[in-house]
Amino acid sequence: MENNPSSSRTDRKTAERNRRNQMKALYSQLNSLVPHQNSRVSNPPSEPVLSLPDQLNEAASYIKRLQTNLEKMKEKKDSLMGVERTNYASMASCNGTTTGLRPPQIEVREMGSTLEVVLITGLDSQFMFNETIRVLHEEGAEIINASFSVVEDTVFHTIHSKVVAAARLKILPPVMELQGYLRG
Repeated sequence: MENNPSSSRTDRKTAERNRRNQMKALYSQLNSLVPHQNSRVSNPPSEPVLSLPDQLNEAASYIKRLQTNLEKMKEKKDSLMGVERTNYASMASCNGTTTGLRPPQIEVREMGSTLEVVLITGLDSQFMFNETIRVLHEEGAEIINASFSVVEDTVFHTIHSKVVAAARLKILPPVMELQGYLRG
């Protein structure tokens, strides 16, 4: 094998060209995933397209915003979950007087292929309604309607859902578990 300098130079040039093409494709893919402030489709052709460093800065800023939003959502979720549990725990030690806080109650009635779920909560327990809807949905129930009424500091939620026979056996244990969670 000869050590041909022009052959190795050509190999290096080809490798570098392939690397640049791969990087260009990756930059393009990254740029396509980032929502842009000014859509290039609506911009007149005379406006310049963002330079590569500007595109990377825009992508980095977008990722940082997503991380910040995710952290805020996690904090909100934790505070909502913590508030629910803390309120009911502290309620028990309030000498029986509740100031707008009420432990939730749930009743489930099976009527053929439908389930009627009645959730009775205080004004501060929207989370329990959402959790009940989530459990029903995850277990395959089709929510037909949901309604509520407020009487003083009590909210009465009624949820009607349609359940196929196979899903009925799956739904009842999680709903009963939710009943246990509310009582315990």
